[in-house]
Amino acid sequence: MKKIGLVFIAALAGGITSVGIYKIFESNNNKSVIAEESIPTKMVNLISGSPEVGADYVTAAEMTVNAVVHVKTEGTRELTQYGFDPFRELFYGNGNIERKYSQPIKGAGSGVIISPDGYIVTNNHVVEHSEKINITLNDSKTYEAKVIGLDPTTDLALLKIDASELPAVVFANSDATRIGEWVLAVGNPFNLTSTVTAGIISAKARDINILGNDPYTGASSIESFIQTDAAVNPGNSGGALVNTKGELVGINAAIKSNTGSYAGYSFAIPSNLVKKVVEDLKEYGSVQRAFIGINIRNIDEALAKEKELTDLNGVYISGITDGGSAKKAGLKEGDIIKKIDNVSVKNVPQLQEKLGQKRPGDIVNVTVERDGEFLTKEVTLKNIDGNTAILKKEEKEILRMLGVRLAEVEKEEMKKLEIDYGVKVQELLPGKMKSTGMNNGFIILKVDNEPINSADEFTTIIEGKSGGVLLEGIYPDGQRAYYGLGL
Repeated sequence: MKKIGLVFIAALAGGITSVGIYKIFESNNNKSVIAEESIPTKMVNLISGSPEVGADYVTAAEMTVNAVVHVKTEGTRELTQYGFDPFRELFYGNGNIERKYSQPIKGAGSGVIISPDGYIVTNNHVVEHSEKINITLNDSKTYEAKVIGLDPTTDLALLKIDASELPAVVFANSDATRIGEWVLAVGNPFNLTSTVTAGIISAKARDINILGNDPYTGASSIESFIQTDAAVNPGNSGGALVNTKGELVGINAAIKSNTGSYAGYSFAIPSNLVKKVVEDLKEYGSVQRAFIGINIRNIDEALAKEKELTDLNGVYISGITDGGSAKKAGLKEGDIIKKIDNVSVKNVPQLQEKLGQKRPGDIVNVTVERDGEFLTKEVTLKNIDGNTAILKKEEKEILRMLGVRLAEVEKEEMKKLEIDYGVKVQELLPGKMKSTGMNNGFIILKVDNEPINSADEFTTIIEGKSGGVLLEGIYPDGQRAYYGLGL
């Protein structure tokens, strides 16, 4: 018995020593510094100080919590498994194996009711690829939602449920928000429904490089996030960021964290951009992006030194698109954009956010600095096809299916090639057009012997066809070509 007691005491002492050593190492590890570049930024959907004067957090929370819903999704993910079979290699000369299979997935996030008749905004990454979307209100009522439209370039989605007289948020002017202003984040982190956290706006116009460009239309992503230190975790995606009046200033979308959970940084899509995107999705079924026709870059110290610039604020125009709005308005490479509609623009995210609130056909006043002088040019914005027309959802889907970006043919090029009509293949992307063997730059003159004058005519004709069509056209070097396109 005495021996057993001694063994127990020795084991206990060893355990305490081990824990002490572990704590020492843990303490040392916690002191390590993680480089900013190594901290991953994550979407925050969930898959299987002193308050300012006059602020009323309770009222703001009560005004918002009933307008934030719980979004649950079900769907399938298409995956590909690769392998190698030595026997196949021996008999067929190719042992590579590719197996495609589907994996069921479930997800969860948040959404915000934006109108009493059941329209709900959330993040695109919360609902994309979903086959079934269930909405649970704060009073526990549940509805099945349908998708009205998605926009991956802003990470927004518009849903609709069959309901009425719902509590809805009021939109604030996100341009008027200030760094240091108090805000509340409302959502469903870790499936904890109707959770409210508080913080301040830490920064504005943040580009965290988390959204990709649309590979089919070529439209660039718009990242001009509001950064806050309000605690946001997986499940908060699509939830509300509101001011102390209970007004919506943003839709929570992402966190920057080394662990996947909140670590002091959260990011929301500004409400002004949200409002424009959901209005487009509601009215047209797709977002109407407006383009100015320039290549741009931020002004850093290296560029400032190279171009002998004394002011690093503004956006440097590094290139002008032929036939684009900027060129026609008289903007030039080397100009520095200082203002849009008399609102100062300090960097690329701010410029993208301002243009993201516009539609094709809108006119903006662009103030640039050129050779020490300030000039203001009136610019008419265009759509991705190079005109001011509103693109219907069907037209975008056709271009996505074909995998092509189209552009107008310059008058000089038409004159050189002695043609009077046509539409140019600006870029081929994964899709049916690329499989024909066609190359970029091809000018489509006719589809089944019907002349093509614009991208709109092309998509209209293709929409009415089935089976296959014959494309006739010419390359910039004058070479004529014909391609069969299966539909």
